[in-house]
Amino acid sequence: MAVHIHNPNFLHTHQLGSSLRSASASPATHHFTRFTPAKHPGFICKSNNKDDYLIDAPVSAGDGFSFSGGKYSDQPSPSDEWLKQGKWVEKKNDSSLPILTHSADCDCYQVKAHRVGGSGEEAKDPIFGLTMGSSSQASKDVFRWFCVESGQVDSPPVILIHGFPSQAYSYRKALPVLSKNYRAIAFDWLGFGFSDKPQAGYGFNYTLDEYVSSLESFIDEVTTTTTTQVSLVVQGYFSTAAVKYARNRPEKIKNLILLNPPLTPEHAKLPSTLSVFSNFLLGEIFSQDPLRASDKPLTSCGPYKMKEDDAMVYRRPYLTSGSSGFALNAISRAMKKELKGYTEEMRTSLMDKDWKIPTTVCWGQRDKWLSYEGVEEFCKSSGHNLVELPMAGHHVQEDCGEEIGGIISRIISKSALI
Repeated sequence: MAVHIHNPNFLHTHQLGSSLRSASASPATHHFTRFTPAKHPGFICKSNNKDDYLIDAPVSAGDGFSFSGGKYSDQPSPSDEWLKQGKWVEKKNDSSLPILTHSADCDCYQVKAHRVGGSGEEAKDPIFGLTMGSSSQASKDVFRWFCVESGQVDSPPVILIHGFPSQAYSYRKALPVLSKNYRAIAFDWLGFGFSDKPQAGYGFNYTLDEYVSSLESFIDEVTTTTTTQVSLVVQGYFSTAAVKYARNRPEKIKNLILLNPPLTPEHAKLPSTLSVFSNFLLGEIFSQDPLRASDKPLTSCGPYKMKEDDAMVYRRPYLTSGSSGFALNAISRAMKKELKGYTEEMRTSLMDKDWKIPTTVCWGQRDKWLSYEGVEEFCKSSGHNLVELPMAGHHVQEDCGEEIGGIISRIISKSALI
């Protein structure tokens, strides 16, 4: 069954205007913004003896590619406001049972995850071998996840999972809609957004198996009782990891909603926009360019342009630390190697006659990465519901956040009546 969602007023009119001029900016490049000297004690540069500029990243926060800065001004920004909404979710690396604790000093949860390997040595960047900053180092006891939660704690939980590459921020418009009736939680995967980004090979390797294990620990934590079930909403290529978790733990899943997942054999290959980050040397360089690492992947897979304020939230991790780029490089390599097998496994699971989890596929038909061809046939043959969004691209929740929030709410409420 296909449901068509039409919204003629949906097109964003704001053009993506970046003040970053270089197409391949070095991670150590300083970015400038005009300001009034009397109001800011920052470092001053003169341009033709006329204009004053603020160097945004004057102080190093670590060796190698980690540095501070990344803000165009000291005025409140969308990323600052988003960070204020969030909580730090930490993943324990020991083998103890999951426990929930709350610290009076910080709003954080202790969450158990799989045991993290590694030699215990300090992480070094893969290009020059320089010791990375603290944000790139594997913690001895925990990794931290950043998440934003809305709604009542005792309401049915809905976990919103972003795709590759993106952030929990992509669900910012869906969260208020869902929070009216549900406990909505959106988190950043390790390596993305404002979560930790340890250097690959030093405790976390960004494999899909590790992401499956991480998701299991997260769901075990937010479901405080053994009988609690969650509704999972997952977008894009990370759908493969979510489906594998759901197959292993079907008793934990009430509903599964997939947003533009890779469903056909033709989908089991990364687009060139993403696969370029897996290339030797070139991948390391491109992943350090905020425009190429953030803006291009988010705007080349659909028909719309983001507002500049929103684009800055996505760029922020790449502007503030080189660890974001190296994580993107590692994820791309792992995804390129494992995506085909995971996609085939997901297709087999969803086609299995013993698959009992209510599943809905929502498809933005203007996806420039994944073709719609074969999607309708797959849903018909597997018996899964299909919701078509003709005006949305690959990142459905970014393109039509409020609409997708309403669709998710209706799917879950309808399932509850069955």
